[in-house]
Amino acid sequence: MSDAVTLHGPRRIVCLTEEPTETLYALGEQDRIVGISGFTVRPPEARREKPKVSAFTSAKIGAILALRPDMAIGFSDIQADIAAELVRNGVEVWISNHRSVDGIVDYVRRLGALVGVPARANTYADSLQRGLDEVAARAATLPRRPRVYFEEWDDPPITGIRWVAELLRIAGGDDVFPELAAEPLAKQRILADAGEVVRRAPGIIIGSWCGKKFRPDRVAARPGWDAIPAVRDGELHEVKSPLILQPGPAALTDGVRALAAIVHGWSQRERARGRG
Repeated sequence: MSDAVTLHGPRRIVCLTEEPTETLYALGEQDRIVGISGFTVRPPEARREKPKVSAFTSAKIGAILALRPDMAIGFSDIQADIAAELVRNGVEVWISNHRSVDGIVDYVRRLGALVGVPARANTYADSLQRGLDEVAARAATLPRRPRVYFEEWDDPPITGIRWVAELLRIAGGDDVFPELAAEPLAKQRILADAGEVVRRAPGIIIGSWCGKKFRPDRVAARPGWDAIPAVRDGELHEVKSPLILQPGPAALTDGVRALAAIVHGWSQRERARGRG
């Protein structure tokens, strides 16, 4: 069934985070967007075309209201204060709170339904799932799976969120802190003892320090970390945060493929080191 031609749903949307912007562009519904997050990089035309009115933990409420939105879309409890202020000013707000790969796929379907293009959204979501299945099928051919420490912030060290751990598994690796990945809040994923990374001995370290460049030299210089196999073998890698730390299409496409490239590269180098 095709989507109706008549325009349904909100017509003037402010995207407080990146994933609704990328999703609406992918669905061909970008004309509904009147404002975006200043962190938006995907697609690049969004950054050129749309006014930037929010960060992640703050927003220009006056600028948003001047755009006369009929809906604002954001993510997580971290944006609760922004949402409350907009609601007090008469703006309808949808704050999604999905934290898993399945949740991201479902988010695409829900957002599409919200703007009146459910068939198009289902087709797009199905294509995202097929891409994940293809990555998983290739990962199944690896002779063994590496143990991976994923760090999304360095001071204090914060481990990866649930969808990152799930994408690592799809890409062929295993998160060394699965019990922390299940925690929804960043403060619950702070490593109280960074020495635990040494004890868990990851073969790969991946950094995605939100908003700043990953520094593998600083990681390798941490006390005692020279004993970690990943440090010993030089397996410290970066995945840019816009690709993996926003719960939208980027993570399910370029993000998971970046993880898979690191895992498969490690596997090839392990064979060359006589360990594969």
